[in-house]
Amino acid sequence: MRIRAAVPFIVVLSVIALAVQANEEKKAATKQAGLDRFKQLAGEWSGKMSHEGQAIDATVTYKVTSNGTAVVETLGPGSEHEMVTVIHQDGDKLALTHYCALGNQPHMKADAKGDGNKFAFDFVSASNLKSDKDMHMHSVTYTFVDNDTLKADWTHYQDGKKAGTASFEMKRKK
Repeated sequence: MRIRAAVPFIVVLSVIALAVQANEEKKAATKQAGLDRFKQLAGEWSGKMSHEGQAIDATVTYKVTSNGTAVVETLGPGSEHEMVTVIHQDGDKLALTHYCALGNQPHMKADAKGDGNKFAFDFVSASNLKSDKDMHMHSVTYTFVDNDTLKADWTHYQDGKKAGTASFEMKRKK
């Protein structure tokens, strides 16, 4: 008799537990949505970099690493000026560290949800930078145009103010 009375209670508790678990999984999936966008970039990309009025051929590779928790962007792989940027989740933010040819490593953060198809990373700090007046990359905005087109607009600072931009428009190599 007591078992029959407990069955509805157990069913209700099970339904509540499943609802809580589903809600937590939904939150985790939403939280990772931005990183998932960057994971979809995996592969080789080519296009143009526009810098100080010049259009320069550019190649970028993206690789998902660390059990799917980070994306490595390699600009100019194998070249003398190869640079690496690592993007990863940091709570409700996306974080990146850019290993720059200038010899410093700016750390930036963006809202993990992005703004539509844009993720705007802003300067937080830097390693190997004597002063924030020294030349460094200060921000980058990635725009996902479509599954095979990506734009990245990098802004560098010097003397505490904007000193120029480097804009990339890349197409996925097929």
